[in-house]
Order: sequence, then C-alpha cells, then structure tokens
Amino acid sequence: MASPFADRLLAQTRRSFLGASGVSVGSLALASLLGRDADAAGGDNSALADGGYRGLDGLPHVPPKVKRVIWLMMSGAPSHVDLFDYKPLLDKHRGEEIPESIHQGQKLSTMTQGKGKPCLGSRAPFHQHGECGRWINDFLPHTASIADDICMIHSMKTEAVNHAPAMTFLLTGAEQPGRPSAGAWLSYGLGSSNDNLPTYCVMTSRDREGTCGQLFYDFYWGSGFLPSKFQGVKFRQTGDPVLYLKDPNGISRDFRRKLLDSVAELNQQKFEQVGDPEIQTRIVQYEMAFRMQAAMPEAVDISTEPKHILDLYGPQVTQKGTFASNCLLARRLAERGVRFIQLMHSGWDQHSNLPTQLEEQCKDTDQPSAALVKDLQQRGLLEDTLIIWGGEFGRTPFGQGDINNPKTHGRDHHPYCYSIWMAGGGVKAGSTYGQTDEYGYNIVRDKVHVHDLQATLMHLFGIDHTRLTFKFQGRHYRLTDVHGEAVSGVLA
Repeated sequence: MASPFADRLLAQTRRSFLGASGVSVGSLALASLLGRDADAAGGDNSALADGGYRGLDGLPHVPPKVKRVIWLMMSGAPSHVDLFDYKPLLDKHRGEEIPESIHQGQKLSTMTQGKGKPCLGSRAPFHQHGECGRWINDFLPHTASIADDICMIHSMKTEAVNHAPAMTFLLTGAEQPGRPSAGAWLSYGLGSSNDNLPTYCVMTSRDREGTCGQLFYDFYWGSGFLPSKFQGVKFRQTGDPVLYLKDPNGISRDFRRKLLDSVAELNQQKFEQVGDPEIQTRIVQYEMAFRMQAAMPEAVDISTEPKHILDLYGPQVTQKGTFASNCLLARRLAERGVRFIQLMHSGWDQHSNLPTQLEEQCKDTDQPSAALVKDLQQRGLLEDTLIIWGGEFGRTPFGQGDINNPKTHGRDHHPYCYSIWMAGGGVKAGSTYGQTDEYGYNIVRDKVHVHDLQATLMHLFGIDHTRLTFKFQGRHYRLTDVHGEAVSGVLA
C-alpha cells in the first residue's frame, strides 16, 4: 500500500507544484546558484551507526577551551545583595526609601510595582576571602573557600521580570517557549562526546520544605525546532534515574540486540519513504537506550565513592534527588563524557520567607557547589570543564512586606542586575567583572546581558555564536537571537 505522502507527490504535476508553492523557475535557479543552505550552518549532523551523532562540519570554529559544562541553576533567583554583592549602604539606611533617582520608576512585578522601596541590608555579615579579597556572605562558607577559583560577575542583566519567561530566556534566548535550549544547541553543533550516555543530561531538586512553587517545565531542556534527539534527558528523583534500564525477565541482551536491529531496519525503510527526521531520532534513541542499560547503572552508582568524597559533598549526598546527590552525579557524568549537565534547584523565590529560608537554601547548595569545583580540580577535570552558578535574575535591594517583622518579609524579582559565578576552563579565576551602584540596583560598569553569557558559553566551546544557526520557517535562528557578544573580560 502506497503511503499518503507518496500519493500526494504523484498527484502533483510540475505546473501545479510550482504554482501552489509560489516559486518561479528563475528563483529556484537563483537559489541553486547562490548555494542556499538547507537546514543548518554546514554539515549534516546525521545519526551514526553506533547510536551517536556527529557534529556539524567546520566546528569548532576556534580552538575550544572546555569540553563540558555543568550549569548549576538556582531557580527562583538568589538575592545578589544578600550573598555576593556587598552593599553596606543598605544596612546604613535600613528602612529609608531608595531614591527615585536610583530606581527611576523601572518596571517590577505587580507585587511591588508602585509600592514603597525601603532599603534592606543583608541577612548575615559579609567578609573578604581568598587572595583576591572577594566579599562573600557568611551564609556561604564553602563557596568562600573557593574564592580564588571563581570568576564573579556582578553585572548580569535580563529582560524578563517573572520566573518562567526569565528562565526560558536564559536557557533558550527567547522569553516564549519553543526555541532550542543551550544544551540542545551544543549537542546539535558539536555532536556526541560519548558512546553510551546522553550528550545532554538534566537533574532537578528542591528545597527541603517545599516552599517554592516554581515548576520545571520540559521546554527548559527541550530541543525546540531542532530534531528531538538533541533534547535533554531528565533524570528522575527516585528509583532508577531513567526508566526501563532493566530488560524484562526472560529477555536476554542478545535477543534485545537482534530486536533493535530489526526495528531499526524497519524505521530506516520508513525514513527513506517519507523523510521525517523524527524517525532518525527514534533510531538513535532506541540505540542509545540499549547502550544506557549497560552504562547508566554504573554511572549513577555512588556506592563506590570513598568516604572522603561523600563527606566533601555533605550529609545529603546519599539522599537521591537532593542537590548534593545531583552534584556528585554531575561529576560522575562529566568524567564519563557527558557534554552538557544541567542541575536545577528551586526554592530561592523568597518574597516573604527570606529570614527563614535564605540560610536553609545556602545550607543545601553551598557545600555541594564548592565540592564540585574541588572534586573536579583534584581529578584534573576542572581545566576543561565550565561550571556556572546562578539564577534567572536577582532580587530587589529593597524589602517586600513588613521588614520589621522578623520572620515574614522578603525581596521581589529584580532583572536590572544580579550576580553569578563561573569556574573552570577558560575563565579568569579569582577575578571580578562588572559593578553595580551603591544600592545594588543598577549596573554602572561592564553590563553582561543574558545573550552575552550565552555567546561566552558558545565561545568557550569553540563556537562563533553568530555562525551556529538552524533554518526554521524561512529564518536562520541561533541561541543568541540577533544579539550577544562573548565577554572577553572574563576569559583567561
């Protein structure tokens, strides 16, 4: 029986095809002469027989500085003025209104738009650490111990004022869902870097009290309009990290191998008939699943880790689904060739519980984050691994709610400036980039837009972000849209 796709093609005459498409013979010839690229910026990025996929021809554009990235995403937005951006003026003028000349009536969330803006100092003292003399809040003693290993950016800026659009913007370069995430772009451009594990892995965790209502949407690690083989593989928080790692009783590996080979032949025949790229995705994913059944159980088994390593990550490391456990798994995946590892931890959305929850969040994330840097460093992996720590925006230097209530007040969303840190390959250890005003409200030097951060990430992988594109609906898209420049001031 002929396929509907083939029947439709047979039913079209040459004249009806050209007339319906609105394309003249002349324009077709011109497109051919100009060498209009097909779907991508060079190369074929096709599936390999072993279940992986090659990168695009011509990549990397320049020698790469890193082989992998571990992005520690603090969902809900940590307060920069409480943790990294020391502003003693906020303590000095506690309760006084931030001058209009500073806030300039800028747009905020509806929770505080048009309301008072009383100065609110940090929850705990700041002290200087390391040879670089970096100011870090006392809630982060372990991060303070790696002060000379991190590059701090105080001048991050985003466009969105609410969580989901801001996180989507950070990860995909657009506030609306539907674009490929950064991990998908790198997988598409550079291909697979291991034989038996996904190129792009995602793990999530949350604060122990479950105070944060922020959701982890699948499009945060989606492939958008890229073939779905490039999307992230999300690990489960309980049980096996990935479903169906074990074959059913009575099914041998040899039988499974033969079964997959037969299914792959059928899928390939179908692909040759209809040309649907999702069929190739199915072939690749079936093959990857088979290989993961052998490799994944070993990769996520932390029982072989020595006690001093478990102690390094802290008391929650043996509890599945915690941030500490995920950090250790991230290191294990990194040393096994996973290119993009995305850890997302919620609980930082502290509108009314800043006095109680900020310290708890720091306890959950401080030690594992620093341990990851130290662990990679002692294994010789930090020099070609990039670690990024930060949220989707910052929090207001002014208080939200009654700041004289010792338990129930907080800070609103603040997109105009915030702090992140990076460590590892290609970035200046012990350095600080950018500066905010004395209230921590606006950037006064060396702004780093979200698109600039994305361009810098691509640069460290050896990619010119303006040249890694994908043609969709008649337009060439890229992670950074039509913006962004790599930030040379943070590069080693």
